[in-house]
Amino acid sequence: MNLVNLPKIELHCHIDGSLRPQTIIDIAKKEGIDIPSFDKDEIKREITAPLECKSLDEYLKTFTIPNLVMQSKESLRRITFELFEDASQENVKYMEVRFAPLLHTAQGLAVEEIIQSVIDGIKDAEEKYDIKGNLILSCMRIMPVDRVFEVVEKGRQFLGRGVVGIDLCASEEDGFCKKFIEPIALARQYGYRVTIHAGETGIGKNVLEAVELLGAERIGHGVFIKDCIEAYNIVKERKVTLEMCPTSNVQTKAVNSFNEHPIYDFYKDGIRVTVNTDNRTVSDTNMTQECNILFEEFNITYEDYKQIYYNSVEACFADLCTKQKLKKYMKF
Repeated sequence: MNLVNLPKIELHCHIDGSLRPQTIIDIAKKEGIDIPSFDKDEIKREITAPLECKSLDEYLKTFTIPNLVMQSKESLRRITFELFEDASQENVKYMEVRFAPLLHTAQGLAVEEIIQSVIDGIKDAEEKYDIKGNLILSCMRIMPVDRVFEVVEKGRQFLGRGVVGIDLCASEEDGFCKKFIEPIALARQYGYRVTIHAGETGIGKNVLEAVELLGAERIGHGVFIKDCIEAYNIVKERKVTLEMCPTSNVQTKAVNSFNEHPIYDFYKDGIRVTVNTDNRTVSDTNMTQECNILFEEFNITYEDYKQIYYNSVEACFADLCTKQKLKKYMKF
């Protein structure tokens, strides 16, 4: 089976973890930004986490350099376009990308300008390739609650114009959901769809609280529901979709190896799983590679793949017309 030719959908991909190394160099030279090297291979090493990564926190250190070159409207637009261009080359038909707008204000850009620049990059790619995209606004859990309100308010005008969802990400602490009940409730009221990073670092209860307290429709990762029966049951019963990222999960030590990953066990038990890259550059991966892991490690069938694709169609935050088109790429 030619995996490259399979239609694909990606629901969990961070823009700032998916830059081309050469683009980092190009922007740094153009904008006079100090980076450790202008050698492409060296930059790639700097922004790629090893498979033997010790933790999520170590994994997150690789985002430092990319953020340096994501501080202008032109660079944000270019980087987003290139991400969709790369995805289109492996037959990704729809992708929801995410980023934290507040990380890109260092050179004085307004949050609204930052969001618009990324949407422009998506639109540029849609005009050139057979791919559709939407944007999820991420909020850093390490920031004060009022900054989350700020993103929710300033992103509101873009709902229906490229922005579809809200997310909480960054280092995961036990019980973080309680802190963000009010801003996420306001986001839901405005019409944002909700996906929350949870259960990535050994705290399954966070998934339970993300669903119960924040109204999460999807969970980023969710690996550790395997160790929390209440979280497992609520995900299964409420048909909450898990955005699973096998390579990333090995790197952050959510699991020790691919064959220990719970994605296939979850799938067989009726939990709605999807497959994603998380960060294409940081994890040195793409959707074809992530799909290959499922076929190689778990011997999934073509029928299994179709069901996972269908899960992604059903769970995506796109409009009905887009979902209907996506279904036609895969014959069910």
